[in-house]
Amino acid sequence: MKRFFLLLMMAMLVTLDVSAAYAQTQDRILVAQEQRRRTLFDLLFGEEPKQAPPPQQQQTQPRQQAPTAALPPPKPQVEKAPNATRLAVFGDSMAVDLSRALERFYAEDANLVVIGQGVSSSGFVRDDYFDWNKTVADQIAADSFDVAVVVIGVNDRQEIKVNGQTFPALSESWTTAYQARLNTFLSQLRAARKPVIWVGLPPMSRSEYSTAMSQISALQKMAAFSGGVEFLDIYDRFIGEDGKYSSYGPDVNGQNARMRKDDGIHFSAAGADKLAFYISQSLRNIYRGGTVTMAVADPLAGTDAAAMLRPPYQGLGQVRLLEVAGAVMPLSRAPQRAADLITANSAPAAAPAFSLEQLMQAPIGRVDAFGVGIDPNAPAVQNAGGR
Repeated sequence: MKRFFLLLMMAMLVTLDVSAAYAQTQDRILVAQEQRRRTLFDLLFGEEPKQAPPPQQQQTQPRQQAPTAALPPPKPQVEKAPNATRLAVFGDSMAVDLSRALERFYAEDANLVVIGQGVSSSGFVRDDYFDWNKTVADQIAADSFDVAVVVIGVNDRQEIKVNGQTFPALSESWTTAYQARLNTFLSQLRAARKPVIWVGLPPMSRSEYSTAMSQISALQKMAAFSGGVEFLDIYDRFIGEDGKYSSYGPDVNGQNARMRKDDGIHFSAAGADKLAFYISQSLRNIYRGGTVTMAVADPLAGTDAAAMLRPPYQGLGQVRLLEVAGAVMPLSRAPQRAADLITANSAPAAAPAFSLEQLMQAPIGRVDAFGVGIDPNAPAVQNAGGR
């Protein structure tokens, strides 16, 4: 047994000597854990357990926050001028949305303030619920606005009552009564010299209801013509490529956006903003940074023909009355009445026509001589030979 241990110790010493000699010959420092060789002791009793590597300290990095979309800066609050132009928006629930859009459009204009006068569920049919003719008369008397924008009619497809009688919607008697109320409304604004922009009705999602709204909008258009106010036809601006109702369309930036609400009647915020842009284009004709101008040129005023319906014309996207300049006459001459001109049964005698010979005998220098005129100072023979 002693001999066995002695041999074991000698083997270990020989192994250590060999390892030391090898390290010296290589002339470098080796890590014992990496360069350690297997010995007889390892074969008999197994290798020594490896020590666990020291824990590495992980560098903590600051947690990055999720990126957020940059919100547009809020529009500056502009204080309106004391003498700012007052733009009143009259009408039903569509006028409520439009007034908010106009407030956004003119938010940075200190010279224009928007006054919302929209009343939901109102119209010209149910004057027992809300009387628009009385309301506009009160507003005119109070001098509460300078310019009027009107959009109304989505609630008017129902029976109308006049003097205790009820007429079905869009019947002949209904149309007569409806036009009378429209004319009364506009005549008050015209008498007060208030500029008006009447907005037509857009297409609707339901075809039957859309047809009725088109008929009502046509009546409003004729009333605007006879009342001498601006009519803004928006029907074609809110239809799709197929010419029918579309809830989507280009917004004011040219991007495709939702123009109408889910009910297929009212405008969305983007649609109302688009409508506000169109109104601003029409408003530029009378509003220029704080001033409102309204020039009325009616050469038939004071005559029997002043109440006649005059033909309109289409131009620059707006519909206006045809302005007649009238004939040129001396200031000392009193103009004839329009009724006399219409019923005149006699025409002035026509001027005698010039013969070809008279035209050829025009003197030199006259506008109708055409280079072949005669010289009045020359002898007759020379004149004849000079032709």
